[in-house]
Amino acid sequence: MKGLFTQARSHERSVQLLMVNQFTINLGFYMLMPYLAAHLSGTLGLAGWIVGLVLGVRNFSQQGMFLLGGTMADRLGYKPMIVAGCVLRTLGFATLGLVDSLPALLAASAATGLAGALFNPAVRAYLAADAGERRVEAFALFNVFYQAGILMGPLVGMVLTGVDFRVTCLVAAGIFALLSVVQIRALPARRAEDATRQRSGEGPGVLAQWRGILANRPFLLFSVAMIGSYVLTFQVYLALPLEVRRLGGDDVFGTAAVAVLFAVSGLSTILGQTRVTAWCKARYEAGQALVRGLLAMGLAFVPLLLATAIPVPASGIGLWLLAAVPPTLAALLLALGTMIAYPFEMDTIVRLSGDRLVATHYGLYNTICGIGITVGNLGTGAALDAARAAGVPALPWITLAALGLACAAALHGLHRTGRLTAPPAAAPLHATT
Repeated sequence: MKGLFTQARSHERSVQLLMVNQFTINLGFYMLMPYLAAHLSGTLGLAGWIVGLVLGVRNFSQQGMFLLGGTMADRLGYKPMIVAGCVLRTLGFATLGLVDSLPALLAASAATGLAGALFNPAVRAYLAADAGERRVEAFALFNVFYQAGILMGPLVGMVLTGVDFRVTCLVAAGIFALLSVVQIRALPARRAEDATRQRSGEGPGVLAQWRGILANRPFLLFSVAMIGSYVLTFQVYLALPLEVRRLGGDDVFGTAAVAVLFAVSGLSTILGQTRVTAWCKARYEAGQALVRGLLAMGLAFVPLLLATAIPVPASGIGLWLLAAVPPTLAALLLALGTMIAYPFEMDTIVRLSGDRLVATHYGLYNTICGIGITVGNLGTGAALDAARAAGVPALPWITLAALGLACAAALHGLHRTGRLTAPPAAAPLHATT
């Protein structure tokens, strides 16, 4: 861990602050969100469809507003959007803990989602700008802090929710309030290179900018090819826990085995990300690293596929091992694939943008991948249901492995044709809308 902090201190002060900020953002978010559904259905006694609506509004407001959030960051500056997102999440989390009416809960949920849409593209564009030639290394460190927040947040939230969920909400809101103050006082102002022209009216309008990005074929192809990586990594929260509980049950063992999945995913990234990135950077071009990352994600489901050939024991240690070991190996390989791909993925987006409107590109990329995650999870759920109905437990694992291999093949094609290595020619953006 000492080496990680030494590497972080070698970057610009703004980059260091963004890394710590992201850890704190994820700490506050994940100490609350895993327990929100239980609060809504248990403490408030809301119907299941209402709980789904409240949670869905948060996801929709975030995914649907990423493009707008990125555009605002490019036009108004990165710092204002980061601060606005933190302030909005402060209000949203405090409201979630203090209200019980459906309109107020929906408004609070929408606010927390919009907050993410405001600061996520801005943070990544800011980090890319200030890291300069060290972007890949900076994003590797960024992912360490990101995963550390995900790992610690639920643990802190579990303790606070044991007292009262409202305490969890207020503490999370307090974290974001403190973070807002820190951003205002310590984060240097930073905006895109062409933001001044845009604000003065000399640059293209928003719609013209969006048309230019949509005409960036290599960027769109890359975004679509990378959807699979997000669908596959999300299975740590969907298919893998369901498989553990299918075989291991919902008792203490099942709960502990699911917790191990999350711990393996987070800890392996914290301990291995910078080493994996340095190893890959010394040997591969960005496109080659991306292909290998997707291959690792696809192969992550092979242990689960092989396990379906083993007769399921009725009980005992054999059943526990079958329920826990293949999903844990899958989680580890998914984490490894993400470690390989993520820093090069973030860097590739900047290069494909031609270093123009970087936050807007990140916003559109997040929206495309967010839609893909929704569709992919629906498909995964359908595959799980079909596997149970047909008595073919291998079906979902074959499907997910094939998705990983197909996306790796698509990335290989993009790399081989040079579409991931050179920025596209800037599209003419002379019209003002």
